[in-house]
Amino acid sequence: MKCIIIDDEPLAIEILSGYCEKLDFLDLVGTYTNPLDSIMDIKEKKIDLIFCDIEMPQINGIDFMGTLDNRPFFIFTTAYSQYAVDGFELNAVDYLVKPIPYHRFIKSVSRVQNLISKYEKPIMVGNVFPSNGDGSTEKKFIFVKAEYESIKIDLDQIEYIQGLRDYLKIHICDTNKTVLTLMSFKEILSKLPANQFLRVHKSFIVNVNFIKTVQRNRIVINDIRIPIGESHKEAFFSILGI
Repeated sequence: MKCIIIDDEPLAIEILSGYCEKLDFLDLVGTYTNPLDSIMDIKEKKIDLIFCDIEMPQINGIDFMGTLDNRPFFIFTTAYSQYAVDGFELNAVDYLVKPIPYHRFIKSVSRVQNLISKYEKPIMVGNVFPSNGDGSTEKKFIFVKAEYESIKIDLDQIEYIQGLRDYLKIHICDTNKTVLTLMSFKEILSKLPANQFLRVHKSFIVNVNFIKTVQRNRIVINDIRIPIGESHKEAFFSILGI
């Protein structure tokens, strides 16, 4: 999800930016201390989510969001709880009161994920074909380059992905097959459904459908124990509701 942060306090921007960096499905494309500076980017960069402060000197965050036509999903972030009713009347997805706990941030952006999955029209994102809006599903797959060819891989067949220096090793279920591709984690995550594939370690992405058990700091998939990195632990457990 492409997101931006609007807040007149640099420290607040720094904290929210750090939260965004921990979640691979969030792509922070801009930060603004003046809401008016963001208008063009909101239109041109096709922003999915806005984190917006309320008390700002140039324009009140509620008034600013009210000026936007076809506005993206948005979450108010403020130190003042008295604006909550006004915020929700404007159809804000959530209202986060500073200081914002990380687990509360995760819950809020996960709600946006669910809304996008529920309401967006069926479109092709990269090489991934998502579910139809009527609840039916199409075959979902990606193409990855391996040596001199592009290989089609069904998403539901990927157990986990392992990083090996400049390469990724994609583990396929049932066949004991692996595909080695020259690709970054960021690139492949942009092709994968965020509610199905989670980065749990600097060297691993897992398909949640294949998780057999979680043992402290380890995930068990097909008798393979995959470590959960310290920086990914809170997001992983929160998203899975453990």
